[in-house]
Amino acid sequence: MGLRKIFTDKDPALHKVCKPVTNFDWRLHKLLDDMKETLENAGGVGLAAPQVGILRRVVIVDNGEEIVELVNPQLVETDGEQEGPEGCLSVPGKYGLVKRPYYAKVKAQDRFGNWFETDGEELTARCFCHELDHLDGIIYTEIMERLLTADELEMEE
Repeated sequence: MGLRKIFTDKDPALHKVCKPVTNFDWRLHKLLDDMKETLENAGGVGLAAPQVGILRRVVIVDNGEEIVELVNPQLVETDGEQEGPEGCLSVPGKYGLVKRPYYAKVKAQDRFGNWFETDGEELTARCFCHELDHLDGIIYTEIMERLLTADELEMEE
């Protein structure tokens, strides 16, 4: 395993649509392992492959119990609405006010190509939507209502 460089929002890779994964081989397994180590080192809750320079439809999300690997993920169901602060490892030091679904269900493949579904509410739902946006070249700063000030962030905590 190894740490990967996290690209910032200035990098063109973060503004491109990613291609589906077709090979479920050691390269994918290494990418997923490296992404886990990179996420844990950075202290985030989610990471998408384009954030480490790989234009493939691969995401990992820490749902509070485990790190879930999502290959070729698709959002299949959402419900409700939440509005709150959102940050990104590719936009360090900034947070925006973003509306997301309160609940989200995702269909994806695991590292071996097997299809499964997973879901979550609140932060997990927000994270699913945020990371899947990365796969389509969308960064939260493009859909936020506005940037939050340091004072507003302290009030949220």
